[in-house]
Amino acid sequence: MSKKGKVLVAMSGGIDSTVTALMLHEQGYEVVGITMKTWDYEISGGSKKETGCCSLDSINDARQLAVDCGFPHTILDIREEFDDFIIDNFVDEYVSGRTPNPCVLCNTHIKWEALLKRADMLDCKYIATGHYAQVYENNGRYVVSKGLDNSKDQSYVLWGVKQECLKRTIFPMGKYHKKDIKQMAIDKGYKALAEKDESYEICFIPDNDYRGFLKRRVEGLEERVKGGKFITNDGQEVGTHDGYPFYTIGQRKLGVSLGPNPTYVIGINPENNTVVVGTKEELKKQEMLIRDVNYLKYEKIDDGMQCMVKVRYKHKGEMATITNQGKNLKILFHKRVSGIAPGQSAAIYEGEDLIAGGFIMKG
Repeated sequence: MSKKGKVLVAMSGGIDSTVTALMLHEQGYEVVGITMKTWDYEISGGSKKETGCCSLDSINDARQLAVDCGFPHTILDIREEFDDFIIDNFVDEYVSGRTPNPCVLCNTHIKWEALLKRADMLDCKYIATGHYAQVYENNGRYVVSKGLDNSKDQSYVLWGVKQECLKRTIFPMGKYHKKDIKQMAIDKGYKALAEKDESYEICFIPDNDYRGFLKRRVEGLEERVKGGKFITNDGQEVGTHDGYPFYTIGQRKLGVSLGPNPTYVIGINPENNTVVVGTKEELKKQEMLIRDVNYLKYEKIDDGMQCMVKVRYKHKGEMATITNQGKNLKILFHKRVSGIAPGQSAAIYEGEDLIAGGFIMKG
């Protein structure tokens, strides 16, 4: 039996989870690989060849690595739960005029819960993934902090992971830069994997056509919402659109113009099928509310605490003052922030540490 303990490694078949498994195996952990099957590409209706974390090729790559290294590998079929929770939520959010974040929801409500349950069944002390983040214990609480490679940091998508899961989680990639991980893969004989293009699409929309996905998923949606109006903040009609679910806050290239400067989606009204358009300045907001808050570093946030807040994955963040409003948090930014989209996630940081997060209600 390994002195370091038994670890269940989530293996997508990609470079990060592959090197995670190799690294922990070499460090003396007793590795058990697991690949989660979340989606059937053959029923997605997209035109692109299947790619990403749950494709057949990726599952086979993960299994082959386990065979090469001599540790067990299993496939966990969570398609039913994924469809019922993640995909239904994705559709419901767009139909409600919001912009969903399925990766955050999957981490929060599906993947870690499934991993923890299977880890207990297999008597694994730890769970490991290939996320570029770090986790440490502080005064009895488990804190996610940013990965060393700022360009690849994935702490933003982990705000919803619960304490009981973080307590048993290992993030080996968090202490490395991506270029070093690629070199490790090459050195260990996985050059093709190191050179493989990374997929950034939503796993169940491999062709990145979310409009087409919604149309196939919701019978009659296209007919029901076509012919809506583009309006300005003061209610002036400036054009027609294909239907409010097919637009997101901050979107450009709309086929309408308000003048020489770019025109953006600044609001979505599902109740009357209107999409509000405006200028870049009108896209900026000073405050927002977030719901379903998960606290990481502290049990709560005191009124008046000043933190860095990110409103999307690639957002560099902006300083804000936090106040409690019942179970929700009010975020008052020190500078106006562009593209605050209801349904997306807000991640709250103190330095490098992720202290809380939630879903944006309104901006």
